[in-house]
Amino acid sequence: FQLQASGGGLVQPGGSLRVSCAASGINLDYPAIGWFRQAPGKEREWVSCIFPRLNTTRYADSVRGRFTISRDYAKNTINLQMNSLKPEDTAVYYCAAAGACYHHDYLYTSWGQGTLVTVSS
Repeated sequence: FQLQASGGGLVQPGGSLRVSCAASGINLDYPAIGWFRQAPGKEREWVSCIFPRLNTTRYADSVRGRFTISRDYAKNTINLQMNSLKPEDTAVYYCAAAGACYHHDYLYTSWGQGTLVTVSS
Protein backbone atom coordinates (compact mmCIF):
# COMPACT_ATOMS: atom_id res chain seq x y z
CA PHE A 1 0.00 0.00 0.00
CA GLN A 2 1.03 3.61 -0.37
CA LEU A 3 0.85 6.62 1.89
CA GLN A 4 0.80 10.23 0.81
CA ALA A 5 1.28 13.26 3.01
CA SER A 6 -0.33 16.57 2.08
CA GLY A 7 -1.39 19.89 3.54
CA GLY A 8 1.92 21.60 4.11
CA GLY A 9 2.47 25.27 3.50
CA LEU A 10 3.74 28.54 4.88
CA VAL A 11 2.41 29.71 8.23
CA GLN A 12 3.43 32.45 10.64
CA PRO A 13 4.80 31.64 14.09
CA GLY A 14 1.94 30.95 16.46
CA GLY A 15 -0.28 29.81 13.62
CA SER A 16 -1.88 26.48 12.85
CA LEU A 17 -1.74 23.97 10.05
CA ARG A 18 -3.10 20.49 9.48
CA VAL A 19 -1.24 17.88 7.49
CA SER A 20 -2.90 14.68 6.36
CA CYS A 21 -1.75 11.18 5.50
CA ALA A 22 -3.88 9.36 2.96
CA ALA A 23 -3.65 5.67 2.18
CA SER A 24 -4.39 3.65 -0.90
CA GLY A 25 -4.79 -0.09 -0.63
CA ILE A 26 -5.25 -0.42 3.11
CA ASN A 27 -7.66 0.54 5.87
CA LEU A 28 -5.80 2.83 8.24
CA ASP A 29 -7.35 1.11 11.25
CA TYR A 30 -4.80 -1.67 10.99
CA PRO A 31 -1.26 -0.32 11.06
CA ALA A 32 0.24 2.23 13.39
CA ILE A 33 0.89 5.45 11.48
CA GLY A 34 3.76 7.64 12.46
CA TRP A 35 4.61 11.21 11.54
CA PHE A 36 8.24 12.15 11.15
CA ARG A 37 9.91 15.36 10.08
CA GLN A 38 13.24 16.32 8.65
CA ALA A 39 14.57 19.84 8.81
CA PRO A 40 17.32 21.02 6.46
CA GLY A 41 20.66 19.66 7.56
CA LYS A 42 19.16 17.56 10.34
CA GLU A 43 18.28 13.92 10.84
CA ARG A 44 14.75 12.68 10.49
CA GLU A 45 12.86 13.05 13.76
CA TRP A 46 9.88 11.13 15.10
CA VAL A 47 6.97 13.47 15.87
CA SER A 48 3.87 11.45 16.68
CA CYS A 49 2.05 8.20 16.05
CA ILE A 50 -1.39 6.69 16.29
CA PHE A 51 -2.45 3.06 16.58
CA PRO A 52 -6.21 3.12 16.07
CA ARG A 53 -6.79 -0.53 16.99
CA LEU A 54 -5.40 0.10 20.46
CA ASN A 55 -6.68 3.68 20.68
CA THR A 56 -3.09 4.77 21.26
CA THR A 57 -1.45 8.08 20.48
CA ARG A 58 2.09 9.20 21.23
CA TYR A 59 3.91 12.52 20.91
CA ALA A 60 7.47 13.72 20.99
CA ASP A 61 8.21 16.05 23.90
CA SER A 62 8.90 18.88 21.46
CA VAL A 63 5.31 18.85 20.13
CA ARG A 64 3.23 17.50 23.02
CA GLY A 65 0.43 19.90 23.87
CA ARG A 66 0.69 21.66 20.51
CA PHE A 67 0.12 18.86 18.00
CA THR A 68 -2.80 16.43 17.87
CA ILE A 69 -2.90 13.25 15.81
CA SER A 70 -6.24 11.78 14.83
CA ARG A 71 -8.01 9.35 12.54
CA ASP A 72 -10.58 10.54 9.99
CA TYR A 73 -12.70 7.49 9.28
CA ALA A 74 -14.74 9.12 6.54
CA LYS A 75 -11.69 10.03 4.50
CA ASN A 76 -9.43 7.15 5.64
CA THR A 77 -6.71 9.59 6.62
CA ILE A 78 -4.50 10.26 9.61
CA ASN A 79 -4.32 13.96 10.41
CA LEU A 80 -1.76 15.93 12.37
CA GLN A 81 -3.19 19.19 13.65
CA MET A 82 -0.34 21.54 14.46
CA ASN A 83 -1.02 24.57 16.64
CA SER A 84 1.22 27.23 18.15
CA LEU A 85 3.75 26.56 15.44
CA LYS A 86 7.33 27.66 15.93
CA PRO A 87 10.08 28.33 13.40
CA GLU A 88 11.82 25.17 14.63
CA ASP A 89 8.83 23.15 13.41
CA THR A 90 9.89 23.95 9.86
CA ALA A 91 10.59 20.66 8.10
CA VAL A 92 9.38 18.19 5.53
CA TYR A 93 6.75 16.06 7.25
CA TYR A 94 6.39 12.38 6.33
CA CYS A 95 3.98 9.65 7.32
CA ALA A 96 4.78 5.94 7.40
CA ALA A 97 3.31 2.68 8.68
CA ALA A 98 4.48 0.20 11.31
CA GLY A 99 3.23 -2.64 13.47
CA ALA A 100 3.18 -0.46 16.57
CA CYS A 101 4.01 3.07 17.70
CA TYR A 102 7.79 2.87 17.41
CA HIS A 103 10.09 5.85 17.62
CA HIS A 104 12.73 4.54 15.22
CA ASP A 105 12.22 5.28 11.55
CA TYR A 106 13.82 2.01 10.40
CA LEU A 107 10.82 0.14 11.86
CA TYR A 108 8.45 1.94 9.52
CA THR A 109 7.55 1.11 5.93
CA SER A 110 5.47 2.53 3.10
CA TRP A 111 6.93 5.98 3.38
CA GLY A 112 5.07 8.52 1.34
CA GLN A 113 6.38 11.68 -0.21
CA GLY A 114 6.62 14.37 2.38
CA THR A 115 4.94 17.72 2.63
CA LEU A 116 6.85 20.89 3.45
CA VAL A 117 5.82 22.96 6.45
CA THR A 118 7.48 26.36 6.75
CA VAL A 119 6.96 28.47 9.85
CA SER A 120 8.19 31.96 9.21
CA SER A 121 7.13 35.57 9.49
